[in-house]
Amino acid sequence: MDQRNKERRTILITRFSAVGDIAMTIPLLYSLSRSYPEHRFVFVSRNRFGQFFIDKPENLDFIGINPAEYKGIAGLYRLYRELKEKSNPDYVADLHDVLRTKVLRWYFILLGKAKCAHIIKGRKEKRALTRKKDKSTEQLTSTFERYRDVFTRLGFPFEPNFTSLFGNGKGDITEFTFLPEKGDEKWIGIAPFARHKGKIYPLEKMGKVIELLSAKENIRIFCFGNGPQEEEVVNEWCNKYPRTHSFIGKTNFNGELRLISHLDVMISMDSANMHMASLAGTPAISIWGATSPLAGFLGWNQKRSDCLELPLQCRPCSIFGNKPCMHGDYRCMEIAPETVARKVLERTNA
Repeated sequence: MDQRNKERRTILITRFSAVGDIAMTIPLLYSLSRSYPEHRFVFVSRNRFGQFFIDKPENLDFIGINPAEYKGIAGLYRLYRELKEKSNPDYVADLHDVLRTKVLRWYFILLGKAKCAHIIKGRKEKRALTRKKDKSTEQLTSTFERYRDVFTRLGFPFEPNFTSLFGNGKGDITEFTFLPEKGDEKWIGIAPFARHKGKIYPLEKMGKVIELLSAKENIRIFCFGNGPQEEEVVNEWCNKYPRTHSFIGKTNFNGELRLISHLDVMISMDSANMHMASLAGTPAISIWGATSPLAGFLGWNQKRSDCLELPLQCRPCSIFGNKPCMHGDYRCMEIAPETVARKVLERTNA
């Protein structure tokens, strides 16, 4: 039953990780909240992910937690009690469906008398997509549609209408006084890292991409990453190539999103930065190795034609890129740097 124009209801939404998956909830949460201004939506996740909620709808609240403080059945019961007190939900939407959120939603069903629905992840078809023999080659349902389906089953159908966290504008970057004036330059973001090796374009190849792009005097490059090891790699590039800058350690997710909104394009892996570019309304040229857009994780409003991938029979071999290469050489990442650079130049008219 469609819940429009019903008495005010509260919908509690859970998703605790990971960065990219949290970013993928934003277009749906903003669209949903704006479709039902008469209801209250409460998103529960790790504290740091509150930085994503820029200019959020007034009826969308964020509750930040540290999941490590709620261990075991007793800890989750305490979390249930706290969330019950803060939100007293009529509905619970579990966008994670892991053991922790399963236990939590059962507390709400049995004790809170809330109606619950959870994401259907499609594990069987994902196994068919990544098996070694007789692979499926079908495009799977996108994660966005899987999230949306949860709310539809709860009685909250809606049409997604999200474009950017910044609407038709750009984020405020005046605090970054070290940034030059953009002028007629093309600003290119490069996010060369990912959690798993199967997603990472070889760094020597990415260095060549930067060399090719930095040869164009109207291009300025901003590199994104996290931690001292990644910063060391990026600093070497910055010292070697002109108009190449590190944004590592300069700000948080919120600040990165604001800068990304000013980029002409982002080069990324199948990683969180592709989804952050999507939230900022910035096109992403994404590089896919062990994983594939077929699994349904392409960024919001990103184009399949901007995905760079090789037509190998062995890929995709993994949904998350965390399995070792069956050949041992990660041949899926043998995409020529010239191909990447050419795609950027074509996409930006540089």
